[in-house]
Amino acid sequence: MNYLEFEKPLAEIEGKAAELRALSVANPDMDVEREAAALDVKGQKLLVDLYRNLTPWRKCQVARHPDRPHCRDYIEALFDEFTPLAGDRGFAEDEAVIGGLGRLKDRAVVVLGQEKGHDTQSRLRRNFGMARPEGYRKAIRLMDLADRFGLPVVTLVDTPGAYPGKGAEERGQAEAIARCTQKCLSLGVPLVSVIIGEGGSGGAVAFATANRIAMLEHSVYSVISPEGCASILWKDAEKMREAAEALRLTAQDLKKLDVIDRIIPEPLGGAQRDRAAMIKAVGAAIRAMLKELDGKKPEELRQHRRQKFLDMGSKGLAA
Repeated sequence: MNYLEFEKPLAEIEGKAAELRALSVANPDMDVEREAAALDVKGQKLLVDLYRNLTPWRKCQVARHPDRPHCRDYIEALFDEFTPLAGDRGFAEDEAVIGGLGRLKDRAVVVLGQEKGHDTQSRLRRNFGMARPEGYRKAIRLMDLADRFGLPVVTLVDTPGAYPGKGAEERGQAEAIARCTQKCLSLGVPLVSVIIGEGGSGGAVAFATANRIAMLEHSVYSVISPEGCASILWKDAEKMREAAEALRLTAQDLKKLDVIDRIIPEPLGGAQRDRAAMIKAVGAAIRAMLKELDGKKPEELRQHRRQKFLDMGSKGLAA
């Protein structure tokens, strides 16, 4: 298991317990289970203490955890008969964006999401979840398909932001993001979104302009990364902790501001500690959100989505 910086004391305790059990396997005569069990209890208590009141910066670290379930993991576990669809029919295929047709239980849907990759090779291929213009244009193509056939759209958001490279800018990155956001607003079918890790800037908004938005308990959603904010405001990226506090990027803050509709609880220690339970909880939340939108007419869905974003943040400002 990969441990975050603030989890180092936990890594030491769990490492010692694992070493003791490895010794007992190599030397069957050694009875170390009692000592290992005591370390397990100590480690569990420390885990509870560490995750009881995570700071916004620590939540950013958890949201970026390399072992956290990614878009591909959710799609493979939740959607039957998933058929991926590739390319924007204009320039290229963008592997940072996964999209296609699938079934959520007995309901046909179009599913879209950003995929970061799980190892060095796949992360490079997926561009760390940072989509280029062709990725957003692929998303538009699939949303058009959903609208044509009356299929709900489910999006899984996990990106530090849209790719800011020279080639992406030359091919109209800002325009592609804007058109993707516009397409979300104009859909006549239900659109639900789950922020499963990072929701970074316009790259996330282009997938999350939805009727219902959910966030995992330790996910983050903000206009800019804490490091980027600190670099701009204080000319010092090391002030990312202060920036994370100021950005109000946690699920708990955003629920108070009505930016999101629900928080999906994570297993103790984060989604990476029990991936199967986390995926199951996300599936249940998606089904519940889609059920809330059943029976609504296309114009109702469009108006609800538009009004939702016009009202966003007003409660927090009034308070």
